[in-house]
Amino acid sequence: MVALATHPQKGKVAVITGGARGIGAATAKAFAENGAHVIIADILDEPGTKLADSIGGRYTHCDVSNERDVERAIRLAVDWRGRLDVMFNNAGISGPDCSITNLKTDHLKALLAINLNGVVHGIKHAARAMIEREIRGTIICSSSSAALMGGLASHAYTLSKEAILGLARSTACELGVHGIRVNCISPHGVPSEMLVSGFRRVLGNTDLQPEDISKIVGERGSLLRGRGASVEDVAQGVLFLASDDAGFITGHNLVIDGGYTSANNQMSFMYQG
Repeated sequence: MVALATHPQKGKVAVITGGARGIGAATAKAFAENGAHVIIADILDEPGTKLADSIGGRYTHCDVSNERDVERAIRLAVDWRGRLDVMFNNAGISGPDCSITNLKTDHLKALLAINLNGVVHGIKHAARAMIEREIRGTIICSSSSAALMGGLASHAYTLSKEAILGLARSTACELGVHGIRVNCISPHGVPSEMLVSGFRRVLGNTDLQPEDISKIVGERGSLLRGRGASVEDVAQGVLFLASDDAGFITGHNLVIDGGYTSANNQMSFMYQG
């Protein structure tokens, strides 16, 4: 029997962008509970600071579209604990919901500045810090089920999330020689603030709550009938990819979707008898 680490992140130092709420916040808590020192990098100063204080971490204001902000967050990790072991490039926005015929280039540029350039900045400066200190660290990037199937999100968002998959694979090829692993995580139907806002807008119901979204996903967006997604599900996936138990996994995209992207749900009636 192979024993898994009891506290897989004990003593490690992690930077989490977009860590003030949603998936980022759940991941920050999971890392701290498993012994990591966590830096939350976000533009939401009040909730970010409150969360960081509650888990014994640090908070830094960080607009990931600004390369200097990302570099500053990583420098904080090094100054605070002398190292960087984990970089979770999680920050992102949903983008404009519109027809491709009406998509404005300025809106696309604004989204890519955060969703894609922000990931480039994170990988670049995390890799520099790890290589300089000869740390065999891990870099994890948030993609989405929208990168695997069409029609799940806006065109701009879909473009950014699919590009992240290619970037992660490409940088995994380069950084592997330094022992640095680069992976992606692709959630589906997770009731984060972003998804809840999207459902409220599309369904025209401002009263929808995260538990309502989980119920909808459990009924229609998962092969695990009655089981919706949670931000904690994704946090556990990130925790695993960052652990030594995943030490031989790189260039991989871990899909957390209850099997949704594995099946043609139009054919699901075949299995209901």
